[in-house]
Amino acid sequence: MKGMATYDMMETIRNTNEWMGASARAFASYPIWGMVPNPMFKAISAWGRVTERSFARMVIKPDWGIRSVVGDDGRDHVVEEVVAVKQPFGDLLHFKVHDRPEKPRRVLLVAPMSGHYATLLRSTVASLLPDCEVWITDWHNARDIPVSEGKFDVEDYTLYLVDFMRHLGPDTHVLAVCQPVPLALAATAYLAELDPDAQPRTLTLTGGPVDPDAAPTEVTDFGRSVTMGQLEHLAIQRVGFKYRGVGRLVYPGLLQLGGFISMNLERHATAFSEKISAAARGEDGESDKHNRFYDEYLAVMDMTAEFYLSTVERIFKDREIARNAFVVNGHKVDMGKITNVAVKVVEGEKDDISAPGQCLAALDLLTGLNDSQKASHLEPGAGHYGIFAGKSWRNNIRPLVMEFMDAHSGPSDGKTKLKAVGANG
Repeated sequence: MKGMATYDMMETIRNTNEWMGASARAFASYPIWGMVPNPMFKAISAWGRVTERSFARMVIKPDWGIRSVVGDDGRDHVVEEVVAVKQPFGDLLHFKVHDRPEKPRRVLLVAPMSGHYATLLRSTVASLLPDCEVWITDWHNARDIPVSEGKFDVEDYTLYLVDFMRHLGPDTHVLAVCQPVPLALAATAYLAELDPDAQPRTLTLTGGPVDPDAAPTEVTDFGRSVTMGQLEHLAIQRVGFKYRGVGRLVYPGLLQLGGFISMNLERHATAFSEKISAAARGEDGESDKHNRFYDEYLAVMDMTAEFYLSTVERIFKDREIARNAFVVNGHKVDMGKITNVAVKVVEGEKDDISAPGQCLAALDLLTGLNDSQKASHLEPGAGHYGIFAGKSWRNNIRPLVMEFMDAHSGPSDGKTKLKAVGANG
């Protein structure tokens, strides 16, 4: 079958490298080599440990690891992951904080489906939990979804968001990060016209490609340089016999990972070289900075072929969101129908994936909102990941997003003069 041999070959290579690492680690760790005054065996053992761990992580979904949160009473409260809505291609996951009064801020965090698991937003969730009730879109690995469950493309993704928003109700603040920004905008517009009572209070759009042509990057240049036929031929494979989704056409996570690494090959090579050297000296740790980053970075998931291809064709090439021409389930979505949802745009000055201007284009589409219902913030010096994780998010962006949510938490009927947060607030 087309692509299945290639998919299984990639998994075979990954599995072989994991085995080679484990074998090298075991062989070079025998006590007898301690009698040989040569650092070679320590270096081999260190290489084996790092290699085994790295290739093993590529097929393991990371844990959320959020065990507790400190409440206003100064006590640690246990955090439980509860599936609020279960769907074949992704769940709505609630981080339930036990024995704590429910927080008035109800936040739906829309995680990207772009090759990594939703756990990429672990630090974002952890930063919101002390002050909010938090739900997140927990997308499933396409390799584990049987073909019998059908397709999943950008329209299906949008309808999932619609269902999740309906479930949570109108007192919700939606925070979309990166890839799902245009689709979260479309889902909100869909509700504004067809089910206005289910609209969220606010929508925060963080570093996403609403209009990819507003500020070209390597990502947008790639989308322009290949035809859909070339992309399908080069990137799409069939899941092999090892997984439940056998036969499903996917864009493999391992292929995506190769692209990620090639963009910054020298930096990654240096990081692993330094890690192996530290391990050989006995100076590494199970949860050191390297392992914390790469345990997440290397854990990749497959996307359905139809989702990947429709994203490239409809969002990047045809710019359906930017042109306000997006169709969902036969219904043309009109961003101008959003009149009751306050919208904030957050961008990073040095974002090389969704460059400044791509996300800001959303505000021009929102002709139904007045100035007090729209806001934007450009974070100085922040890259793509910095706008939802790390110091920039914790110290600057998060407080501004919270302030925006609070300013628009009252009844929103489109006529109420809401507090203006300002162009940078």
